[in-house]
Amino acid sequence: MAGQASQLEKLGEGTYATVYKGRNRATGTLVALKEINLDSEEGTPSTAIREISLMKDLKHNNIINLYDVIHTENKLTLVFEYLDRDLKKYMDTHGNNGALEPHIVKSFMYQLLKGIEFCHQNRVLHRDLKPQNLLTNSKGELKIGDFGLARAFGIPVNTFSSEVVTLWYRAPDVLMGSRNYSTSIDMWSAGCILAEMFIGRPLFPGGSNEDQLMKIFKLMGTPNERTWPGLSQLPNYRPNFNMFIPQDLRTIIPTIDPLALNLLNSLLQMKPENRISAAQALQHPWFSEFNNNHIGGLTLDPISQDTPFQQQQQIQTQAINNQPPPQMYQSVPSQQQQQQQQYYPN
Repeated sequence: MAGQASQLEKLGEGTYATVYKGRNRATGTLVALKEINLDSEEGTPSTAIREISLMKDLKHNNIINLYDVIHTENKLTLVFEYLDRDLKKYMDTHGNNGALEPHIVKSFMYQLLKGIEFCHQNRVLHRDLKPQNLLTNSKGELKIGDFGLARAFGIPVNTFSSEVVTLWYRAPDVLMGSRNYSTSIDMWSAGCILAEMFIGRPLFPGGSNEDQLMKIFKLMGTPNERTWPGLSQLPNYRPNFNMFIPQDLRTIIPTIDPLALNLLNSLLQMKPENRISAAQALQHPWFSEFNNNHIGGLTLDPISQDTPFQQQQQIQTQAINNQPPPQMYQSVPSQQQQQQQQYYPN
């Protein structure tokens, strides 16, 4: 494809690249051209090298396809498949004050999770999931784009930078300065995106690192050593954080249905180890219409779905008051609770 693509119009400009809409002269196919100007002294940016090396192996229906790389003396051009708009623009033009219809939210979320699952299966962390980096087209397809901050991960756990993920979608453990994160970093971002599709605006629009943490604490509750062992060892931890108890997310998203609420709570777990994985999320009952092999037809009773929130609220309230945890945490779970605990990680 080198030399066969012509520019049509400028789509956007980022930190190190400018993106144009283009056309393949030979086939007439629309493409996206990501042009990176090369510095004669510094050479190719590490972000570009990383993006190319990762994306050449990430071939999936819900990940933007990298067709070609054109390298000239002073410019590097990445040729991607073209999609009409990003999710943020779609929400602005098709949503009700940005909020999307529940069936569209479900379709987009399922596709997002499929893309994330494939990334994680191939040991890639995206590290910058947000509506502006998710692309959609008139067919209702959603694909993950912009892998400039993505990293491969392996065993043992690598030590990564904490300066990743656009602030509003950054996980609390990363905000606390953790550098030993893994796939859970992307799952928190996915939860933020799910909520944003429902309400039409960012769930945690912080203005700084500390403000971001406070916005999360006010809604999800302030964590402590009881709810998040090891928290006090993180670099940005402070023993005098303002104490908040968890709020019911339905106060923010009143139209959310019980199953979607359960999934959202599973994604927005403060302790990273408690966040649901992409593979687990895809098997959630909310997506039963997409899954032929749904686990045992498991459904959740609306009353039982309140229980994790109520228990979390009670245990954090008790912890704030230095009282022992509620008895319900020490009781033997029912058969239904045992099924759910196997299905949804604590």
